[in-house]
Amino acid sequence: MEEKKETLDYDALDGSLRFDGPPADMQVKMADISWVKDKLLDVQYAEESPNQRLDLYYPEDGKGPFPVLLHIHGGGFGLGDKRDDHMDTYLKFLAKGIAVGSIEYRLSGEAIFPAAVLDCREAVRFLKRNAQKYRLDPERMATIGGSAGGNLSAILGMNIPNGAFPGEEGKSFTEDCHVNVAVDQFGPVDFAVMDDMARENGVSFVDHDQPESAESSYMGGPLPTLDKEYLAKANPITYINDGMAPLLVQHGCVDRLVPYQQSVKLVEAVKAKIGEERVEFTTLPTADHEDKQYGEDKNLDIIWNFISKYL
Repeated sequence: MEEKKETLDYDALDGSLRFDGPPADMQVKMADISWVKDKLLDVQYAEESPNQRLDLYYPEDGKGPFPVLLHIHGGGFGLGDKRDDHMDTYLKFLAKGIAVGSIEYRLSGEAIFPAAVLDCREAVRFLKRNAQKYRLDPERMATIGGSAGGNLSAILGMNIPNGAFPGEEGKSFTEDCHVNVAVDQFGPVDFAVMDDMARENGVSFVDHDQPESAESSYMGGPLPTLDKEYLAKANPITYINDGMAPLLVQHGCVDRLVPYQQSVKLVEAVKAKIGEERVEFTTLPTADHEDKQYGEDKNLDIIWNFISKYL
């Protein structure tokens, strides 16, 4: 299938960094958060970078402690913002009586893998360490993310022990970074085979192996030149274990950026390793990457029905 990159509607997608780059004048669309009366913005959870910040939004009723849903934004690991317009969707969950947070992390232009994962793990630890201060229940935490954020949410959901993730060797921590439930929406999983899957499905773009692709930029070099064991460290499948959180995976069958088969591979791996009851898969037959269908009430009900069982 011939690629037609010149016709790609960039605004309809997630702003993922492609090998030919985003438009120079691209602007991230931001959410309207003015209506949320109770919120804390730009809370610093670590001190290595000014981008290690998070936002917290609270329901109008109740004093807490609240369970919390933590959003991790997408953007090809190189773009995006914790306050982008995805929050217009996720803030609807405030009406369910839960707090909603959003994590900013170091992007690939600042620090390559594993920085983004380490930041998200530290953000969870920070909130657990300061749960009383921020009116949160540290035993009821969920994560959700789309695209690059889906990869990060899935990795968080693996509940990898402290010190067992690359970059944490020899460090000590006062809190764990375990979460109760995780949602991965159309996240890349196995970077090494994304182009093979794209060629096979005839729908997705075949450019992930390019030197300046989102995944190559995130991993620090053209994917085909990188060690397979190194690439596997960014793959949530590598970390599937009995202690992982229940996982909801969602993916559209006509996704042009992240092949649908990426999520199929993750779901099948979870089922094979620890059982079908640990993962749920929502297939969206007509959905593209960052499709509006993900934010429709029908799909939000699916998400809520899943995460509420574990919070």
